[in-house]
Amino acid sequence: MKPALKRRLVDILELAYRVGVRRACGVLEFSRTSYYYRSIRIDDKALRQRIRQIAEVRVRYGYQRIHVLLRREGWLVNHKRVYRIYCEEGLSLRRKRPKRRVSAAHRLKRPQVERADQCWSMDFVADNLFNGRRIRALTVVDNFSRQCLAIQVDHSIKAEQVVSTMEGLRLFAGRTPQRIQVDNGSEFISKALDKWAYENKVTLDFSRPGKPTDNALIESFNGSFRDECLNTHWFLSLDDARQKIEDWRRDYNSFRPHSALGNLAPDEFAERACKSRKYLLLAGTVNG
Repeated sequence: MKPALKRRLVDILELAYRVGVRRACGVLEFSRTSYYYRSIRIDDKALRQRIRQIAEVRVRYGYQRIHVLLRREGWLVNHKRVYRIYCEEGLSLRRKRPKRRVSAAHRLKRPQVERADQCWSMDFVADNLFNGRRIRALTVVDNFSRQCLAIQVDHSIKAEQVVSTMEGLRLFAGRTPQRIQVDNGSEFISKALDKWAYENKVTLDFSRPGKPTDNALIESFNGSFRDECLNTHWFLSLDDARQKIEDWRRDYNSFRPHSALGNLAPDEFAERACKSRKYLLLAGTVNG
């Protein structure tokens, strides 16, 4: 029997038989603490509306990222309350990615990354325009800050275009990595990329054949890229795809909370790390 109904029966016994609350609760085997309890739950109408608004704009954000965004906006709400409302509103995401197998835990460890541009990762992602024509995207991510440095989009991408993307980052962004993790695709084992890497003293770190877990970070990024961008947009042309993907890349770097970075956006994390490293260099506790 529900507490509200028992509470009502206690009131009826009090009026009908002129007995006290103690006697009425004893007859019904109902705790007096439960009888006197009154809910103090506050009205969460405004919070519900804001959660729905965020979920409508950020359609692939789960309750944890929505909670981070609410805290950024000044809402004093814990993750349990956000989760309850999130479920009640029917916003739960259906998880499409397969669970990681136990064997993935036994992959070889790579050298620990301690600063930006120490190691990048590159890979390709394929998708279609509205008319079914294929497009490819070259994604480049900094393993330390998780910043997406570039997403090159075209109908087909050859080794020369990969080199052009790397050279563009070197010349216009002033960034060159010490090491790049890539798979064994034809564009990455080409002479053109090998020549560029040799001239710029960059090490190409190839994954083992058939082992995508060797480059797990870019695989994870590409999963988010597909989930939050490619699967949620309708590309009318190559230029339209480039614009929408670039908008998503900038939003990913400057706004999207990243759980591996303490729920900071990659740009904010990189800025804080840079300031901290400059301080340590001035203090003489680390080498340049």
